[in-house]
Amino acid sequence: MSDPNKTFAAVDLGSNSFHMVVANVVDGRALIVDRIKEMVRLAGGLNENRELTGEAMDIALQCLEKFGQRIKTIPASNIRAVGTNTLRQARNGVEFLTRANAALRHNIEIISGREEARLVYLGVANTIFNDEDKRLVVDIGGGSTELIIGKGFEADITESLFMGCVSISNQFFKDGEITAKRYRKARICALQELESIQGFYKSQGWDKAIGTSGTIRAILDVIISQGWNEASITPDALSKLKKALISIGNINKIEFEGLPANRIPVFVGGVIVLSAVFEALEIESMEYSDGALREGLLYDQIGRQHDIDVRDKTVDRLMNRYSVDTNHAERVEKITKHLFKYIKSEWQLDKHEDLKMIRWAARMHEIGLAIAHSQYHKHGAYLLSNSDMPGFSRQEQTLLSILVRLHRRKIALEIFEPVTEDIKNKLIKLVIILRLAIVLNRSRNTIKTPEVDLEINGNKIVLKFQDGWLTDHPLTEADLETEANYLSVTDYKLKYS
Repeated sequence: MSDPNKTFAAVDLGSNSFHMVVANVVDGRALIVDRIKEMVRLAGGLNENRELTGEAMDIALQCLEKFGQRIKTIPASNIRAVGTNTLRQARNGVEFLTRANAALRHNIEIISGREEARLVYLGVANTIFNDEDKRLVVDIGGGSTELIIGKGFEADITESLFMGCVSISNQFFKDGEITAKRYRKARICALQELESIQGFYKSQGWDKAIGTSGTIRAILDVIISQGWNEASITPDALSKLKKALISIGNINKIEFEGLPANRIPVFVGGVIVLSAVFEALEIESMEYSDGALREGLLYDQIGRQHDIDVRDKTVDRLMNRYSVDTNHAERVEKITKHLFKYIKSEWQLDKHEDLKMIRWAARMHEIGLAIAHSQYHKHGAYLLSNSDMPGFSRQEQTLLSILVRLHRRKIALEIFEPVTEDIKNKLIKLVIILRLAIVLNRSRNTIKTPEVDLEINGNKIVLKFQDGWLTDHPLTEADLETEANYLSVTDYKLKYS
């Protein structure tokens, strides 16, 4: 019987399909034991107001309930579920996520296009055992296309373009008719998306082009079944496929050996996107890899459980980029951990993820100084909301942004509006810990920070210093008095002696 603590699951809510993989970890490698895929076509459920229709949500929720039944015995810390392009766009995404989290019985994160690209590359890198080649990886989804250049396990260049097999198919072939004129318009549209990156990507070069995802797999299967190539995708094979599609003339009449029926409605859009990528980047040949976003999610989550967390590297890079005073940041982080130790049980905080979040906030609370000292907490919050942060979901960036925004001055409760009530209650607690740690390090010198004990009694926070310490440090005492006034809007009361 397998150890449930060594079982991991990844759920990918794509714009075209929902995927789930379950794996057992043996010697650091993920051995896939189960795969479930359903063609949901979430992107097709966006109406003209960029809102998910009720029907689209119902189909998606039914799928997630099945996934939830499969993963209910797996530890929550070993599961990662993410939403991609369609959920990035949906104006009613929050409404859907509330229902989706309940259906899956696990929280779903929305990730940025570039984070999606990084994870796709990680999935490919863990499937192809070759550290020497510089790779171009292409993933065509329902609403976006990711292009990555990397080597080994590191993605060096990531990009996510606003085009996919569903969006192109819906825009140009909604009634099913395929003509040379429509094909040409769709091709130009795709090339326009690629125009901004093609020069830079070509200048970087690569040794091997690798495609992943169901769209590229379907194209390769058709090419092989038609005898246009034995094992890879080439410009010549794509040209023959284009002529065949135009000759067929209608999506409903497409019948290729090896092409699943549920892939047919979006097949033309996928062929056009891939052909445009080949043309813009002058690709001569492309191989296929089974590794994709869900495999990348698995390995990313396994890494987090073994203290190999790309988010730590991201924080370090941001600190270096914005010239953060690392000595001060480390002192604040140290006392933050000290206070967290006293509070975590009473306030029911997670000793892993909540501690990580507040430590990152402690390390980055001053990044806004790189813009200006005045209102630097607001500048820091803006940077954290809008920067590319590998490893972080959009929700995590929002939480960090709020922590940094509220680490000083008045606590504006409207800042918590983007999060649910449960998360707001937790965030207020983390804000309090961070603010106290910063107050206790206000002098910014290397003198040993005060030895302080902390007690929690309901909503009352009591700091206890060594006898005479506050008398010898009147500025800290004054700061604590000010802080007590600031905290009063949260219904928490600060006492000290």
